[in-house]
Amino acid sequence: MGIPGSGLAKGLAVTLRTMTRKAHTAQYPDVQPELPPRTRGVIGLFEENCTVCMLCARECPDWCIYIDSHKETVPPAAPGGRERSRNVLDRFAIDFALCMYCGICIEVCPFDALFWSPEFEYAEEDIRDLTHERDKLREWMWTVPAPPALDPSAEEPKEIAAARKAADKIAAAEAAQATQAAQTAQAKDAAEGDGPTGSSGPTGSSGRDGAAS
Repeated sequence: MGIPGSGLAKGLAVTLRTMTRKAHTAQYPDVQPELPPRTRGVIGLFEENCTVCMLCARECPDWCIYIDSHKETVPPAAPGGRERSRNVLDRFAIDFALCMYCGICIEVCPFDALFWSPEFEYAEEDIRDLTHERDKLREWMWTVPAPPALDPSAEEPKEIAAARKAADKIAAAEAAQATQAAQTAQAKDAAEGDGPTGSSGPTGSSGRDGAAS
């Protein structure tokens, strides 16, 4: 059995210690808080990896994921092959007014298309505006921290490799367009600069005759 009043004494001791400390106020939004790297802020969508398998929408306990798609026919890769059909994503939206941030959609995604982003400033004046479409989800994807490598010699994360490959493809296409435009301009300048030189005109002939005489 404890000493009578010991609990009260401990509570007063905590109060006295707190009174002697300087108060610290977080100056938000002027100073951003330091969040853990894997903070569950919002969900980012890496659209290139999405195959419209609908697992995330089916497993969501709040039914706050809305996905629309259509089928397209893919021509055969080789002559004589069969045509294939694939799902093309038309809409991917998440209603964050319903989302409870359980992360089940991210866990069940078999193709690594959903990730946690530490972004948390997405308040809206109207609750209906909390349904964010895939364009906004794609913007949040670029703030997703890269997962740490399990080993110094481990392979690069798939999402980073895919993003770099897409960026390299766009850069190569832009470089090819710039090169083609430069070649077209050079050819045009060369065509405008070509013409008769007139080296054997009357003036040149008279000059040679005078020199010979």
